[in-house]
Amino acid sequence: MPVLPDLPSDLLGVALRTVVVYLFLLVVLRLAGKREMGQLSVFELVLVLVIANAVQNAMVGANVTIWGGMVAVLALIVTDRLLRLVADRSPRLLRAIEGEPALLVHDGQKIPEAMRREGVDDEELARALREHGFLDMNEIRQAILEVDGTISVIPTSGEESRTTSRVRRRRRPNQQRLL
Repeated sequence: MPVLPDLPSDLLGVALRTVVVYLFLLVVLRLAGKREMGQLSVFELVLVLVIANAVQNAMVGANVTIWGGMVAVLALIVTDRLLRLVADRSPRLLRAIEGEPALLVHDGQKIPEAMRREGVDDEELARALREHGFLDMNEIRQAILEVDGTISVIPTSGEESRTTSRVRRRRRPNQQRLL
């Protein structure tokens, strides 16, 4: 395991620690396939809480002052805003962070590889289609899993496309995601 330098716990050190932890979590959660956290299961909520507790000391170190906490919060907000600003100007970075929409149904036919890759099973797809008012797969021209976790449905008829609630993605064993 590589040896990482131990940053000091002064206010500048807290800011640096916080930025490092933020970027690390962003990469790890993206690699884990977490494009969105809109609908958390109990297990995912517990995971988020435990991660928050685990990284708290890494961000502030021995500095448990109010100033240390405020600097950590400020560093998180500034880093997030800067990363969003850069990502908005770089389509490649934006795709790496957010991912891309995935076509799940085309001309009434499910695309099993895309569904497996995105962790959407038949039951979740059927539920999303029912929420849109469709019972027959032949009524669907396209169903697209958007990057925010919603499923957009474009019917074969002239009806308007519709978007449903978020679906929870599950990682399959041995599934890998790259930035």
